[in-house]
Amino acid sequence: MALVHRLLNGAYIFRHCPKPSASCPFLGTRFAYYCSSSLQKPEAAPGKTSCQRNSEGDLQGHHQREVALDITSPEEKPEVSFDKAIKDEIKDHFRRLKDDIVNHWIGPEGRPLHEVLLEQAKVVWQFRGKEDLDKWVVTSDKTIGGRSEVFLKMGKNNQSALLYGTLSSEAPKDGESGCSGYCAMISRIPRGPFERKRAYDWSQFNTLYLRVRGDGRPWMVNIREDTDIIQRKNQMYSYFMFTRGGPYWQEVKIPFSKFFFSNQGRIRDAQYQLLLDKISSIGFTLADKVDGPFFLEIDFIGVFTDPAHTEEFAYENSPELNPRLFK
Repeated sequence: MALVHRLLNGAYIFRHCPKPSASCPFLGTRFAYYCSSSLQKPEAAPGKTSCQRNSEGDLQGHHQREVALDITSPEEKPEVSFDKAIKDEIKDHFRRLKDDIVNHWIGPEGRPLHEVLLEQAKVVWQFRGKEDLDKWVVTSDKTIGGRSEVFLKMGKNNQSALLYGTLSSEAPKDGESGCSGYCAMISRIPRGPFERKRAYDWSQFNTLYLRVRGDGRPWMVNIREDTDIIQRKNQMYSYFMFTRGGPYWQEVKIPFSKFFFSNQGRIRDAQYQLLLDKISSIGFTLADKVDGPFFLEIDFIGVFTDPAHTEEFAYENSPELNPRLFK
């Protein structure tokens, strides 16, 4: 505003100044500028006249650029086209569908079949940047009125993911919930073109492999199968992971045969084997009823084939508990 006032004041003074005569050709717009200026310019020597004119011209151009930046034209508003956004989204989905078809002809995951069959280990999730964190979501009992807090960020040197927060087992005061106190980290379900659900195929592996560093708390590792049946949305397969604490990393190996079946957080008497070709997500849950801060640092999550492990299923069934297995 001060700059605009200065320009308007200069224009007013210029209208009241005498017109330049032929004997004074140097009087003109520059003279009006000197009249409008609040600073008294010292008289320049004859040898410095050209330098003074150049500096005055640069200063005038600088003021004009500032005025141009301050005044925003309504015609320069960014164009937002809803139809164009829809077309771009559809084109992106068709491009991804084309890539899926091409990869299907090449082999699983776009690789030759013999290469996939000979694979003995595979890293499914690793944490080396923000795009890797976007594949996960965190949740806590805060969604039901609890006071636990959980956060996820990149670790030191962007080489791991740090899951941290505060666990509180205080029940929400809503008159309905009698217990509380959990924090969880869950992987997002992979999506294909047109938001179709995808599943991980781990049928050629028999062990889950993690490299973690914790604070000594026990965690629950949960695996969900890919299913669209509403009655099975709360079903999962779980097993325990015990962290040692301290500054050293530990490698955790959990055979898939050890995962037990649960529904709505309750272990069922009838146990079922985990279907490794229909894995939708994996998660980590803390609910040890020990209030206070916690942390879990994860380097990577993978699967591998352990030739020494030959067990197919660790839990027994009987005709009374699971009659479908004995028909």
